[in-house]
Amino acid sequence: MVLLDALRAIVGDGFVKQGDGIPQRNWSDATEIPPLCPAALVLPGSTEEISKVLAACSAAGQTIVVQGGLTGLAGGARPQPGEIALSLERMQGIEEIDVASRTMTVRAGTPLYQVQDAAKEAGLHYGVDLGARGTCTIGGNVATNAGGVQALRYGVTRRNVLGIEAVLSDGTVLNGLNKLMKNNTGYDWPQMMIGSEGTLGVITRVCLSLSPAPPALQTALCAAASVADAAKALAELDRQFPGQLMTFEGMWREYMEVTDTYTSLPEPFDPRTELTLLIEAALGDDQAAQDRFTEVLASLLEEGLISDALVSQSLQDRQHFWAYREANYEFDRLIPGSAQFDISLPMNRMDDAIAEMRRQIASLAPGATMIAYGHMADSNLHLAILPADAADDLGAAVTAVYDVVGQSDGSISAEHGIGILKRPYLSRSRSPEELALMRRLKNMLDPADILNRGRILLSQQP
Repeated sequence: MVLLDALRAIVGDGFVKQGDGIPQRNWSDATEIPPLCPAALVLPGSTEEISKVLAACSAAGQTIVVQGGLTGLAGGARPQPGEIALSLERMQGIEEIDVASRTMTVRAGTPLYQVQDAAKEAGLHYGVDLGARGTCTIGGNVATNAGGVQALRYGVTRRNVLGIEAVLSDGTVLNGLNKLMKNNTGYDWPQMMIGSEGTLGVITRVCLSLSPAPPALQTALCAAASVADAAKALAELDRQFPGQLMTFEGMWREYMEVTDTYTSLPEPFDPRTELTLLIEAALGDDQAAQDRFTEVLASLLEEGLISDALVSQSLQDRQHFWAYREANYEFDRLIPGSAQFDISLPMNRMDDAIAEMRRQIASLAPGATMIAYGHMADSNLHLAILPADAADDLGAAVTAVYDVVGQSDGSISAEHGIGILKRPYLSRSRSPEELALMRRLKNMLDPADILNRGRILLSQQP
């Protein structure tokens, strides 16, 4: 194939693979859909090589799927028939940490944990933290605008990116590696790349904003009777600990029931509560900090906003509390055939939306269980419908959940992206005018639609 010969000349013979030479990890992302071997796997090692690869593929009309850490859950990095996989796994490395400016310039294929560790070694902190930190990459985080468990304090990826270098589908290199917080010089094209899921360009390098290292954390598990009570508790905690509240995670009663049934973790509260909250504040680890944390929780108990609380006394306690929140990673293995959701709901409509979803699922998928959990403080919830039998058809229930999200003025994707799996439901969160604008941007920057074709938007190519 002439194109593959051209690609070998660009990146080297050893970095273009075909057939059995392509590792199975590159056949899909973390989405539970059948894997597919790409037509070829190309592993460039520099921005210049990526530019030449894209220019060659553009000239040949060859479609490309961009791959990072392959932890995505929307099918965005899973190859489609005939696509070449462009992997950024060789694009790793931290190029600079500017302590004075509190910035880090990093190549897009660098795993998140390496960024976190490097920031810590420099006496700083990178505020985005995900469960997939050991595998996910910075480029993938930026492409999906990842959020995670500290978005309450530091915001999602968008807030932590100052500049981007990206390559367009025709090979044009855009260098916007800005370090400045204030840079009001026309259109902010790097922000357009954030959350675009590789459909507008290939992100190659990123300039990240770092923060001062936070004090040690105080951690608690709390019981709440409703989202309304939890929201009031959150407001009071924010008032008492301004800028110090790091985590406010919610786990609904069905989630805790499944955790109790399928894991070794015992029910923390008796009787079981509607909501179990995981709360952390960066107050320090001395006795005064713990006393202050306990005192504020006691006031929430007195006001009836929470009904019980367990306060961590050690690192072991904290790990035990977090084990409840991370138990969901076992559910997919233990209960196959589930349907997964990553949504946002306005806090004032969350109770009603959850109740309506429960009602719809009970009607459309008898025997199934809906679990809800996630980053409650920033309105981002993760849901799963766990079927009574792996062969059960959950299609109608899935549509019903997205319908409720749309009716509640929510988002069908909070931090995982749209990819292929959520594309049919995008109209629940975006108007026809917005979708038309997205199409115009895509057509302008990638007129041949070779980059991540069919992700976010349905392809208009023949």
